[in-house]
Amino acid sequence: MKLQIEGQHLRVRIDEDELAQLLAGDVVDARSYFADAFAIGFELALIDADEPRFAGQAGAWRIELPQVPVREHVDRLPTREGLRFTLPANNGKDELTLLFDVDVRDSVRRRRSP
Repeated sequence: MKLQIEGQHLRVRIDEDELAQLLAGDVVDARSYFADAFAIGFELALIDADEPRFAGQAGAWRIELPQVPVREHVDRLPTREGLRFTLPANNGKDELTLLFDVDVRDSVRRRRSP
């Protein structure tokens, strides 16, 4: 799982193995260590809901994506287009844009090879 943060935009990109894990109902997790200063744990899961959820605290994030749009997205793979969600903030101005995609190069290699 790869995470990219730029301002109020968070991009989550996974490969085909992680996608299979996610579709099987498992949680995809990763951990990044920032030298000896601190570490951040990340979890990605599918949920039966209409909207994504973001939970956790500074050192442990959990991103939950709605199952239906993710499964519909899988039917269109390989594609460079990802899923885009907006998570509102309590103050109404710091909403988070969440982009989810599957590594296109990995998808092309796996889905188009004999």
